[in-house]
Amino acid sequence: MGSGWLAVTITITLIAIDFVVRILALIFVPKNRRPQTALAWLLAIYFLPYVGIILFLILGRARLPRARRSKQQQINEYIHDTTEGADLVTRDLSSPAWLEPIVQLNRTLGSTPLVGGNSAQMWAENAVSLAQMTAAIRAAKTTVHAEFYILLLDPTTADFFEALAEAHDRGVVVRVLLDHLGNAQYPGYRRTVRRLNKMGVQWRRMLPFRPSRGQFQRPDIRNHRKLLVIDGEVAFTGSQNIIDPGYQRRRNKRRGLQWKDYMVRFEGPVVAGIDALFATDWFSETGDLLPRQTPSERHSGGDYDCQVVPSGPGVEGENNLRLFNSLVYAAQRKVILTSPYFVPDDSMLYAITTAAQSGLDVQLFVSEIGDQFLVFHGQRSYYETLLRAGVKIWLYAEPTILHAKHLTIDDEISVIGSSNMDMRSFSLDLEISIMVRGEKFLAELRAIEDANRARSRELTLEEWLRRPIRHRTLDNLARLTAAVQ
Repeated sequence: MGSGWLAVTITITLIAIDFVVRILALIFVPKNRRPQTALAWLLAIYFLPYVGIILFLILGRARLPRARRSKQQQINEYIHDTTEGADLVTRDLSSPAWLEPIVQLNRTLGSTPLVGGNSAQMWAENAVSLAQMTAAIRAAKTTVHAEFYILLLDPTTADFFEALAEAHDRGVVVRVLLDHLGNAQYPGYRRTVRRLNKMGVQWRRMLPFRPSRGQFQRPDIRNHRKLLVIDGEVAFTGSQNIIDPGYQRRRNKRRGLQWKDYMVRFEGPVVAGIDALFATDWFSETGDLLPRQTPSERHSGGDYDCQVVPSGPGVEGENNLRLFNSLVYAAQRKVILTSPYFVPDDSMLYAITTAAQSGLDVQLFVSEIGDQFLVFHGQRSYYETLLRAGVKIWLYAEPTILHAKHLTIDDEISVIGSSNMDMRSFSLDLEISIMVRGEKFLAELRAIEDANRARSRELTLEEWLRRPIRHRTLDNLARLTAAVQ
């Protein structure tokens, strides 16, 4: 009798706890979250109550550690004050009327102004851009600031590391930032750490996740930026990590996968903004706020207007998402988007489909194959909606992963950087994008888009509707996981 009552009591208690948890989830989960994100979490908690609760407690808040958040005001002030050249911005009748509010939006959210007098050079081959960055390090006289999501020593990148060592040996101050978990997943990570320590350069892991040492935060919040600044005068940024184009994976080698990236070399006042972003990340990881580097009086002689757009959980308002949406809504004729991981939230999906339904030429470049199972199937779940709206989808031919991230609007504006067009880059990852106004730069990107189109095939709605039912099921299920943030 006693054991029977005990079993009944335990059962009633568990049912009551389950009921209370579900009610509390309805109250607290939707708070300050997108409806689709809240719904995805509620489904996880309702169908897998204990697993769902644990995952929500670990992954449910897109916030940086408290110590880092407390530094954010200092960071914003540093970025705001460490930018020059706004007086060089070209303001003439050819500037579109819709650009000024977007510039102000970026300034308000990201603290950086639109600056003029810049030059830019772009490379569309990984080996070439890596060689150019290595050569720039070898020409450094005072400082080298390298910050990459992935920065690993392997046969492809060995000369880059050697250039860093040589710079340090001749008295150049070399500072290196690399993402902890972004690198720790690769077999070359320990080798890289040993090499950096042996060099004697200053280096840190970004957002280290080492609970045993008191370094703990949501593990999937990562610093995804890629940038290199030489002497405060020259900066590189784009989509390329410092790693072999096959990403050191045996399975990638078996499939013949190669990543294709774009990097841009900037000179002019915009370099100060890029370097300020490095300085703020260095401050976040070390507590050391670097002295502001004053650019030389000489400007690049370029005529591009540029604006640095930092984004991430430390920047209020998801300003990369707001920038992309504002530009798409402002477009009058053409919108071309390129992203290896395309998982938009509702606002971006509406912006893109509205542009296409309004008669604009809207094109999306993605890879024919994927390297991340859930993300790849999640992005496929949006294809039907895009195709029905009139968006042209170009699938870049396998076995290449088109890893570039850029956007062109009409014949006016280009955006290039590290930010994917997915909910992770909008909410969880720290990113850098550069908005560029300049006809020549846009023409170069359009030439790259044309070359990519020649290597791609157009996906049609008829083809897409014929895909197997198992693929549709996978796509729809993966879409739910994309919203759990």
